[in-house]
Amino acid sequence: MSVLRKLLLLSALLLVAFPAVQAAPADPNAVVQGIADDLGKALEGRKDELRNDRDKLITLIDGIVLPHFDIDYASILVLGQNAKNATPAQRTRFAKAFYNSIAHRYAEGLLNYTRGRIDIAPYKGELNEKRSLVRTEVILDDGKRVPVDYAFRKTKDGDWKAYDVIIEGISYVTNYRNQVSAEIAKSSLDELITRLETQGDKALESLEKNAKS
Repeated sequence: MSVLRKLLLLSALLLVAFPAVQAAPADPNAVVQGIADDLGKALEGRKDELRNDRDKLITLIDGIVLPHFDIDYASILVLGQNAKNATPAQRTRFAKAFYNSIAHRYAEGLLNYTRGRIDIAPYKGELNEKRSLVRTEVILDDGKRVPVDYAFRKTKDGDWKAYDVIIEGISYVTNYRNQVSAEIAKSSLDELITRLETQGDKALESLEKNAKS
């Protein structure tokens, strides 16, 4: 799980940065390559500045991540069976609060990103519009290679968006789905949403601690 902590922004958050204007929708591999390139450009020469200005770092993340991460679909998967009983308003609030909590929790992880430290495997076979995996390896400073896979789906608008990240076999969606389900069972969805909205990343820490106890 320590690798998950270090890399989760290269997860809900390495799902980042691709040029806004494109001649045609990029395939998942091209999106991830663009993410790696643009992330390096965005951070180059600004790490100290962003380390001392959390709000500016979060704004940068929001500007890069949101266009390419399907937070609504991902949040429904995280809610699991609880999504069926949730109202549209509850699902919208949960999606926004959960994303914001993740972004704040792992924001500093971006500052450890080193440009050019990701190997992307060539895609084999045909793309599946419901679920296509981009397989990569993140090269850590000690030389260790960590497998990180990104699950993409094609939206109704024809864009490929990421909704899950699997780090060393651990799915971001599944990991949090189990924690969220347990928390809702103990209290309620409304209470969980309120905690996420008011406590942000501290609410995520509580979820993880409760899951381990």
